[in-house]
Amino acid sequence: MQNNEERIEKIIKHHLPRWNELPEIDLYLDQVVNYLEKYLGILGSNDDDKIITKTMINNYVKQGIMPAPEKKKYGKTHIAYLMVICILKQVYSIGDIGKLISETTRYFELSKAYNRFCANLEISIKNVFVRKEFPHIDRMTEEQYLLKNVVQAVADKLYVETKFLSEVKEKEETK
Repeated sequence: MQNNEERIEKIIKHHLPRWNELPEIDLYLDQVVNYLEKYLGILGSNDDDKIITKTMINNYVKQGIMPAPEKKKYGKTHIAYLMVICILKQVYSIGDIGKLISETTRYFELSKAYNRFCANLEISIKNVFVRKEFPHIDRMTEEQYLLKNVVQAVADKLYVETKFLSEVKEKEETK
């Protein structure tokens, strides 16, 4: 188990894979779960919590939140959807996530929307932990400002859980 300062440092430096870094070959469901755990585990609120399971993925497909796999295989599009869903579900309902994804992909093609999401989330996480404001808010379009606020909510929750709640938990355990 890592101490809180080490975890914070890892969170601040964490890199989410961009569209061109996602696997070129399609993956089976087990491989997708492992891939997502590898990149998103650090952003989870609890070491014991699963960020994603096969059942969750099947439910997202059934609910129409993401496209169905092709011949039981998941490509870049699926993985990008799942990365976003897994991150946002820490703050938003699945229904709201579906609406946010749908609205965002109306304005931007999926690869650009995904890359922008990852970049903005990394900036928001770093900024919230080092107490810095998000740059150039005054020059953002309404769509960019919406995305900034969506990821800011995730970063703020991660900060509270990592910085405050984990310290409270540690103090309680040492009593």
